[in-house]
Amino acid sequence: MNNAVGHTDTQTYAIGIEFNGRGYRGWQRQQEVGSVQEEVERALSQIANQPIEVVAAGRTDAGVHASNMVAHFVTTARRNPYNWLRGANTLLPDDIALRWLVPMPEAFHARFGAIARRYRYVTLNQPYRPALLHGQVTHQYQPLDWAAMQTACQSLVGQHDFTSFRAAACQSKQPVRQVAFANLYAHGDLWVLDIQADGFLHHMVRNIMGSLYAIGRGEQPVTWLADLLTIKDRSQAAPTAPADGLYFINALYPPQFQTLLPKVRLSPVWLNLPE
Repeated sequence: MNNAVGHTDTQTYAIGIEFNGRGYRGWQRQQEVGSVQEEVERALSQIANQPIEVVAAGRTDAGVHASNMVAHFVTTARRNPYNWLRGANTLLPDDIALRWLVPMPEAFHARFGAIARRYRYVTLNQPYRPALLHGQVTHQYQPLDWAAMQTACQSLVGQHDFTSFRAAACQSKQPVRQVAFANLYAHGDLWVLDIQADGFLHHMVRNIMGSLYAIGRGEQPVTWLADLLTIKDRSQAAPTAPADGLYFINALYPPQFQTLLPKVRLSPVWLNLPE
């Protein structure tokens, strides 16, 4: 029995999930529409020979991807980590895979225990539409001003009211979030917004990205993001950017849990970016 177990009849496992979200209506299980959660639970339940409920660190929208979605499940089934991992990846559809699985203390909770979450939004800025990266990036054919967009990003850092970047359907009780960093990396024609915060509102990253595009096209000044934070009015910001370019890449936890989780490459595997 693993030393991390609190009770002898159950074991908590943390898992890292990679998925292409184009074929799903988001992470969360829903009636009559496919979800990533449903597929992962089906595979693990078959291995365990009992119902398994999987709780993820974030609830991604329809079409959003993940390179390292942290999640957990609790079970009485006894399988070694290799068998859980190999079995799940045999049963899962081709667009979902488990990257890792580790036993955790009973107190670990992937959603409520997370102290930060991190996303990356990938833009391909070139004249012609992509074929090989179709659905994995957001295409912008007009030339964008990278320097203006990167400067504008810095106004997001710190504690702010993100009402201007909050979807009307957002269920969060309050709009204030603490952003640790927001950087725009240039990787050839691929531009990546890397943003980490203590939490995100519904469509927050995609709404930020939509307004960054307006700045990059010269339609708005560099100070516009800062102005929108002050205005606190979603109707004044730009339209929501597409889901194609958005990736959930990591969740962070207090040290007693973080040290037990494996360190893996966080960016989409076809990108070579600083971790």
